[in-house]
Amino acid sequence: MDRHFSIDATRTAIKHAHECDLKIQDKHGVKFLTYWFDEDRCTTFCLVDAPNKDAIQEAHDEAHGGVPHEIIEVDPQVVEAFLGRVNDPAPSTNAEEVELDSAFRAIMFTDLKDSTLMTTMYGDNKALHLLHIHNALTRNALRAHSGTEVKHTGDGIMASFKSVASAVNCTLNIQEAFNTHNHANPEETLFVRIGLSAGEPIEEDGDLFGSSVQMAARLCAQAEPNQILAAQIVRDQCIDMEQHFVPKDEESIKGFNEKTIFYEVQKKR
Repeated sequence: MDRHFSIDATRTAIKHAHECDLKIQDKHGVKFLTYWFDEDRCTTFCLVDAPNKDAIQEAHDEAHGGVPHEIIEVDPQVVEAFLGRVNDPAPSTNAEEVELDSAFRAIMFTDLKDSTLMTTMYGDNKALHLLHIHNALTRNALRAHSGTEVKHTGDGIMASFKSVASAVNCTLNIQEAFNTHNHANPEETLFVRIGLSAGEPIEEDGDLFGSSVQMAARLCAQAEPNQILAAQIVRDQCIDMEQHFVPKDEESIKGFNEKTIFYEVQKKR
């Protein structure tokens, strides 16, 4: 996957550039699979099947001169898990009807409290039953808020969202679902920690959604049971939902050099 900075680019111009890539791809032994265009952040991301980085750069250079700023190796299955597709969307006769997918994603982690102790406390069958409840409640919320499960972590779920606001609403839905379950089943109380961050697929660390995934995971680990923590970038994308964000004290987050501003996400009071 590569990233281009496209100042003042338009959807039509990026679409034309992609079509130019397709015309000469065989000459360079590459296959341009699809692209994402982030109009707000002036970035374009191309997914390419290629033998090496030089082949991608040479093909782009001949097609339109738009040499990428960064190129990273990615697993197509992981790309599909995060971004939802690895091929061009279905064509449309009306360009305005095609959704503009920016590739910017919100990343969510959940973690079931004391999941590793449940086997000791309750035995294998009961522990697995409780984990299944976590999975069901979380996946129900993902479906309701257009979230995509990226992977199951063993005691939680990592998911991605096209809409940051949908991700925030999903976390609140999950929290409410667990509270409802606990009220109805006091003998099976479950508490989940949730962390939220967001970002572009290619970052300075060279991993797909690298720092966004790391931040969401760290905030999830730092959260108290039944608490949702969100990174500053999540708050910045949800100006109309500021009533849900309660500032926390700046803290050092493992893996990040500077102290981090983050927020607790709470149901509107």
